[in-house]
Amino acid sequence: MKEPILMISDLHLAHRVSRITDVAALRPLLEGAGTVIFNGDTWQELATSLEKESAAMLQELKELCADLGCEPIFLSGNHDPGWEGKGWVELAGGKIIVTHGDAILYGGSPWKREVLTGGGAVEQAWAKYPGAWENPEIRIKVAREIASKLPSVKHPGGRHLFQRAWDAVVPPQRGLEMVMAWLSQGVEGGKFCDRYFPEAEILIIGHFHWQGCWRVGHRIVINTGSFLPPSRAHWVEWKDGLLSRGVIAEPKGAYRKGTILDVWRV
Repeated sequence: MKEPILMISDLHLAHRVSRITDVAALRPLLEGAGTVIFNGDTWQELATSLEKESAAMLQELKELCADLGCEPIFLSGNHDPGWEGKGWVELAGGKIIVTHGDAILYGGSPWKREVLTGGGAVEQAWAKYPGAWENPEIRIKVAREIASKLPSVKHPGGRHLFQRAWDAVVPPQRGLEMVMAWLSQGVEGGKFCDRYFPEAEILIIGHFHWQGCWRVGHRIVINTGSFLPPSRAHWVEWKDGLLSRGVIAEPKGAYRKGTILDVWRV
């Protein structure tokens, strides 16, 4: 992979509340990158009502990367589990792990209505892949199985905070599971590394739509957020032995790397 390596996640192209309405607006953000890792949920592969429009925007994104001369790497997420590959990228000799994040939790997305009413589908996915507790590649297969068997049926269109909040808390168990996932993602990310990537020092995820950075023991867990409100979108970059993270500035008509929040030498 050619440096600098830019990492972003959860674009949700063509989702009704995605802030990305024009792929060309990503040009300033991607410009200058040698490689861009799109860390899951780039497009709405499983959404029948959105798939055609989302696929068209995905093609625009690929063409934009080609025009900029950067290599795109697409990792699978719970909304686009069909990407080929093992489902993660290792940088710095395995000290940095990049993966979407749905494999961190047993149920993938335990706040989803479909998971809450799934009737044992999550357990069936785990039973189908008995080696998942030991092998990260098999663990990713479980996450993909859960995503494929329990796709989102409803895709909310409200952008206002009240509409998003109402969607999040109905039914009430959904809201509770969501808050628990937000609060525990750092700890659960650390456990994930303990089990599958014990040499990892930094884990980079998306999925939870809650940007942030947590130190868990000797590790750092970074979430790059989302382009869906109310979450903010963050960027991470790997270049010359330095890992930096920051806010994606979103002025009208263009996205670009904004304020740098942290820099680490790895």
